[in-house]
Amino acid sequence: MTFHVLAARASVTEKRFLDFDPPIFSMQLQLDLNLPQPPVETTVVVAMSGGVDSSVAAARLVEAGYRVLGIMLRLWVDPFEDMKQARENRCCTFEAVSDAQRIADQLGIPFRLINASDLFKEIVVDYFIQEYSQGRTPNPCLMCNRRLRFDFMLRYAQEELGADFLATGHYARLRWTPAGVQLLRGVDARKDQSYVLSMVPQEALRHLTFPVGEFTKPEVRALARRYGLQVAEKSESQDLCFTSDYHQFLKHWADGAVRPGPILDLSGRELGRHQGLPFYTIGQRKGLGIHSPERLFVVELDRARNAVIVGPAEALGRTRLIARNVNWILAAPQEPIRVTAKIRYKSADHPATVIPLAEGRVEVRFDAAVRDITPGQGVAFYQNDICLGGGFIERA
Repeated sequence: MTFHVLAARASVTEKRFLDFDPPIFSMQLQLDLNLPQPPVETTVVVAMSGGVDSSVAAARLVEAGYRVLGIMLRLWVDPFEDMKQARENRCCTFEAVSDAQRIADQLGIPFRLINASDLFKEIVVDYFIQEYSQGRTPNPCLMCNRRLRFDFMLRYAQEELGADFLATGHYARLRWTPAGVQLLRGVDARKDQSYVLSMVPQEALRHLTFPVGEFTKPEVRALARRYGLQVAEKSESQDLCFTSDYHQFLKHWADGAVRPGPILDLSGRELGRHQGLPFYTIGQRKGLGIHSPERLFVVELDRARNAVIVGPAEALGRTRLIARNVNWILAAPQEPIRVTAKIRYKSADHPATVIPLAEGRVEVRFDAAVRDITPGQGVAFYQNDICLGGGFIERA
């Protein structure tokens, strides 16, 4: 495999920046994991974003005595962006790269910027376009984590940098057991990111560590201030990283899928016209451009008729879904199991039964009707704090 390095600059800082004695908090790469060698002989590569979470992750590892290196991926951005917009991927803006390099210098660790633009376009952007073209609403972060960050980037860290572990600033935890590594929710329920990690396979999880997963966000910011990190108060960005206007993006890149068509009620009566299926999602109420005496929501995107189907709120409820490409973090169940399921990153946990099907699919039967189940989004399965895995919603 060929890796492209845009920049590689080791810090010239000679003195360790962190000199707390004892460390602020004890540091374990994974809960209950016994390393075969001491920290000073263990290489951990940190995926740095220039934000507070990955910066504190790196600082904790340095403080604990690990051999630490920082990397960042240079990602693709839409070349058709409005000229008034900065043509930068939000995950690796000039400011983000500068902040990451500054933190690396402050901590006395090397830093590399890796060109993954073409691979990001192939893995994440083309998937995003294809899913919308098929009438589904994708979550590109799920695919990015599954195939770019914890596949390409992990292998780069191992093969090119000699990493024993790859660290990120995700709010999640890992626990080593005789059966393998378990993925646990982060301590901060409001920031927990186990959902977007649910499709990362066991063979990758064994080589990952999440140093901030045992803290809340306010605690992480407090740590950053105590470490003297300049990004302690830096705000977060949660927008789509590769374009600032996904409507215009899809008009350029998925023009064939953007076809005006009818907006129909549940009886098939036409209430108005839509501008293209990719611009609508299940549960949407605003921006439909129709008039009705009752509140109407998007309940289905009918690709065969190129129609947006709308109905009242009670029509949004579904009691089952089919998921595909399911990743089980440990052994896949052979019989139905009881879980709670999350159908979106910020959704509640819904009690359900998961029934294994053939070819990596499962049926999820909810105890009660669940709103806004959206094909293309992910569904993650839990038993208490343990994330069992997840897959892509195929249909409800």
